[in-house]
Amino acid sequence: IYGRVVRTRTPEKLETFLPHLGTWLDITIYSTDGEHFTAVFENITKRKETEARIRYLNRVYAMLSEINALTVRSREQSELFRETCRIAVETGDFRMAMIAVSEKATGQLRLAASMGKDDALIARIESVLTSEDKARVTMVMRSMSEQRAMVANDSVNDPNVVFSEMYAEAGVRSLAVLPLIVESKPVGVIGLYSGEAEFFHQEEMQLLTDLAGDISFAIDHIEKQERLVYLAYYDELTSLANRNLFLDRFEQLIHAARRKEGRVAILLIDIERFKNVNDSLGRATGDLLLKKIAEWLVTQIRDESLLARVDGDHFAIMVPEVRQDGNLPKLLNKMSDALLAHKFKLNNVTLRISAKAGIAMFPDDGGDAEVLYRNAEAALKRAKETGARYLFHTKAMTEFVAHKLEMENRLRYAVDHQEFVLHYQPKVHLENRSVVGAEALIRWNDPQSGLVAPGQFIPVLEETGLIYEVGRWALRQAIADYLRWRALGFDGIRIAVNVSPLQLRDQAFVEGVRHILSVDPNAAQGLELELTESMVMEDLDRSIASLKSIRNLGVRVAIDDFGTGFSSLGYLSRLPVDTLKIDRSFIIDMTDSPEGLALVSTVINLAHGLNLTVVAEGVETEEQQRLLRLLKCDEMQGFLFSKPLPSDIFEEKYLKT
Repeated sequence: IYGRVVRTRTPEKLETFLPHLGTWLDITIYSTDGEHFTAVFENITKRKETEARIRYLNRVYAMLSEINALTVRSREQSELFRETCRIAVETGDFRMAMIAVSEKATGQLRLAASMGKDDALIARIESVLTSEDKARVTMVMRSMSEQRAMVANDSVNDPNVVFSEMYAEAGVRSLAVLPLIVESKPVGVIGLYSGEAEFFHQEEMQLLTDLAGDISFAIDHIEKQERLVYLAYYDELTSLANRNLFLDRFEQLIHAARRKEGRVAILLIDIERFKNVNDSLGRATGDLLLKKIAEWLVTQIRDESLLARVDGDHFAIMVPEVRQDGNLPKLLNKMSDALLAHKFKLNNVTLRISAKAGIAMFPDDGGDAEVLYRNAEAALKRAKETGARYLFHTKAMTEFVAHKLEMENRLRYAVDHQEFVLHYQPKVHLENRSVVGAEALIRWNDPQSGLVAPGQFIPVLEETGLIYEVGRWALRQAIADYLRWRALGFDGIRIAVNVSPLQLRDQAFVEGVRHILSVDPNAAQGLELELTESMVMEDLDRSIASLKSIRNLGVRVAIDDFGTGFSSLGYLSRLPVDTLKIDRSFIIDMTDSPEGLALVSTVINLAHGLNLTVVAEGVETEEQQRLLRLLKCDEMQGFLFSKPLPSDIFEEKYLKT
């Protein structure tokens, strides 16, 4: 009870206060010898309590203000936790403060920061938090699991307090534990320990709840910032460096090599047939394979900082020292053999894989990381085209790749600006030399160089995927020309259009043909699709299914370049085709040797036995024509009769006369 003497009738000091005094009292004190005095006493207990509460709240306000400023400037969680505990003790005048966080992998609480606790108490708290049975009953774990604040305003006698005796020795009389919640999930707790009993009341707890919310927001913000930084420099799937970080590290390696006049190299690795894994086993299995490959590469290189996943199924390796004794080819051969021998176990599947590599060296192939990376890419592309395990970069290779890149850009422009045209080479009936059909051949009318032959641009169209769009355009244009010819009365002229292997493998190809034919009920009668023998044999069962669907649309199917593939004769009877085209090389051999003539004769007889129309390609001489007529070949095409012609000239010459 707090009070003060207002007035007294005796000069003696008032030494005794009676309990339960009123606000204002006249008090008479009697001594043992009968003497007495009277005083007026004012009870100011409530005022003292209010003043103390205000002081407590001011401390909490000051602490809250400093910690709020801390949450704005903190860039690391360790700094946030450490400084929060320091401010709580120094500014908030708490006896102790601690922050514990939940480990994502195990779910166990870990003491992240503390202030004011001695080593023995810290060790005891950590041992309890890491014990699943003991931790469950602590206020810390209950605050986490129940997602609410836990308060003990008499920590010495409260049964919920596990460390009551040790807290008492440390001068702790009350404590509060508040959960830190991020996206509705508890991620940790903050514990505040006061030397005053009955400290944590409604006003304080409201402020401390706001404080816990601010700390939780800061945790979330820092984690997201760290995540953004991580994604800027690391590959999320494999945890290896990404292209940006790899090039930065490689530039540093080049800088060091330049000072020492040393040589370093970059290897770009492409996993072969990785798309087949994704297509057949699913994206999840493909991702698992990439992770396994990354782990395998780490075991081979033994320095993760030299590795990166730079794109899709592409990995990069830095070689920090290229010796004159040719250590690089030895390293590549050793790694290539080891990769082929390694079995990658993916769920219920075991795979063996192979890879291609392109290599560029400093200072021979470039003076900085970006240039060397591009040159290694050029070498890798060339290795994939030639089938080599790996290739080193050369100047000629760079020029070749640059030319292809320029060609690709020009072709994309050509697609957008409709620079492609169809030329038609007539198919002639051998008996009466009448025109019975035409093969549509794509030409590129390049404004810079004029007409470009297919062999110069078709491979680039296929490599870039532009063949899909150009192929659809060719089909639409051929159908439009046929319908115009039909309107002129030449409904017997069927147009043959070549199909790329990529188009046939496209699952949407048949449906695309159906859509193109929908422009007119008679469109299918004028179309024949030509596929090479080797294309069909890549996946015979799938090809048969696709060809059946195409024929069901009313479209004829021809096998082009027959005789250049393998194992075709045994499967020819299974193929749903209408026409067999004998390759030009056999037509040439026919006049040079009896064996060549016998081979062409056999093919014609076989085709007729299967009710197929036979077309001879590349007929250039009267002698070839005469022999083909004797062998009962049905049709021919070649320069003997006509080269491919623009559509308007073809119409004028063969359809309007």
